[in-house]
Amino acid sequence: MSPGTIKVDVVVDKVAWVRRMLDSVADLPLENLEAFLGDSRNPAAAESYLRRALESLLDLGRHILAKGFGLGIVEYKEIASQLASLAVLSKKSGAAFFEMAGYRNRMTHFYDEVRPQELYLICTSRTGDLETILDEILAWLRSNPEKLDRAL
Repeated sequence: MSPGTIKVDVVVDKVAWVRRMLDSVADLPLENLEAFLGDSRNPAAAESYLRRALESLLDLGRHILAKGFGLGIVEYKEIASQLASLAVLSKKSGAAFFEMAGYRNRMTHFYDEVRPQELYLICTSRTGDLETILDEILAWLRSNPEKLDRAL
């Protein structure tokens, strides 16, 4: 695969989706575990919002790797690793993204093992990691404008 240019419309769409999903997580009753568990729909909503935010962020990473670097990466954890190795993400954020990619895989393939208490913990302590990862990707894109296709 040859590098090309990163499509701005893809970036804008993925960023908007991640932000929408993270805002939806923040709208859940997260003040305490009892409030979160007070409605059985909350854990299901949290799982959906978290998984979709992660998938969109990973899709954005895959697009950057494919178009910006000519790398055809399909495994989610490898996307996180490559973004860190290419300095799109800091090592710390790359490690957090690697871990969250694994969590996305658990939510998708081992959904019956993910407990509501675990979802609450992720919603209250790890969504900031996703915001940091998104901010670092956007900062990298801003500092590498030559990699962007601004055509509409």
